[in-house]
Formats: sequence, C-alpha cells, structure tokens
Amino acid sequence: MDRTGLLIILSSPSGAGKSTLARRLIDWDPTLSFSVSATTRSPRPGEVDGQHYHFIARDDFARMAGSGDMLEHAEVFGNLYGTPRAPVEAAMQAGRDTLFDVDWQGGQQIRASVLGPHVVSIFILPPSLPELERRLISRGQDAPEVIAGRMAKSRDEISHWAEYDYVLVNDDLEASFQRLIAILTAERLRRERQKSLGGFVKSLMEGGESA
Repeated sequence: MDRTGLLIILSSPSGAGKSTLARRLIDWDPTLSFSVSATTRSPRPGEVDGQHYHFIARDDFARMAGSGDMLEHAEVFGNLYGTPRAPVEAAMQAGRDTLFDVDWQGGQQIRASVLGPHVVSIFILPPSLPELERRLISRGQDAPEVIAGRMAKSRDEISHWAEYDYVLVNDDLEASFQRLIAILTAERLRRERQKSLGGFVKSLMEGGESA
C-alpha cells in the first residue's frame, strides 16, 4: 500500500509499560523506527552520532529550533534536546512510521508542528497508582526517594491523558499490545493516508465506463 507514514507518539508515566510495548511493536514490524533526538551535550563513551543521538553545537540547535527544523525541543539540566524534522519527514514521505517516546509537553509540540496532521498519539495508563509504584520498586533500579519523585511526577503526566487520540490501560501486557496493533493497523488504513487510492478509484471507474 502506497501510503504516508505515521508519527506515533507514545507517552506514559514511568513504569506504565510504554518502553516494553514500543519494543514489542518494533519486533512486530521492523520497518518501524524510533526517532533519533538531537542534543547539545557531549557524547558519552560508546555513543555513536546519528545512532544514539545527533550531537550538534548549541548555535546550530538554536538555529534549527528557530527555523522550525525541530519538531519539539526542551532544555534539560543545561543541555538542549530535540527532534530534527528532516529525517522524520523523509521517513513519512517514504511510507515509514516513526515512534516517539516523549512526554506530554513533547507530544504537544509535535502535534502543533507542520507534521501534526500525521500524528497518532497514544497514552499508556497503569491499572492503578499502587500497581505503578509496585512496578517501579520491582525494577530494583531506583532509590526510594527517586521512586517517590517519579510517583509525584506521574500524577501530573496522567492529568494530560485527554490530550491524546487513544488511551490504553495497561492491565495486561499482551492485551495492551494487541490493542496497540489494532490502532496502528486502522490508522494506516485511513483514506487520507493512502496516496494512490484516488488514482486507483479513478482507473476503476474508467474501466467500468468502458466495459
């Protein structure tokens, strides 16, 4: 199917299962890819430019942000991070979908960008806040004070659920994954995304007239 690619925004509070669902989605369809962010910070050991991040100078970043060449951007601990528009737009025109692992603020900026009409936004909710806390604790990665901070931030993130096209309650990982596939399949089939459909219908009608 000759179609326009999607910009798939996945957002959730930490621990709701967003990263696991995103990885499973890419395993299901390897043509999907994560967007590669740009940053003004220096590369860390083992990081490859263009694979982990696009490492660019602060002046270049500011120029791109000012000219609309960043779909979204923010400053974190003194460093700038953002999503370059060009590679996302190229993938979209080639019919490839791009996944965005961003928070509600990044999602707002992408939806407000020139590529906004091609966005499908999905928010992942936990079944309950106690279950969310249990998941964070079971990771064994964070100190209690860090988990408390994540839980406090979760309430603010969840408050933006109504800004999204779809909301999934991740009470069962496999069921949530199947719902995610259903959303993506339906969105890919939307009439306005099928670039060659108009030509096909025209040839179909002309063929009927000549019969």
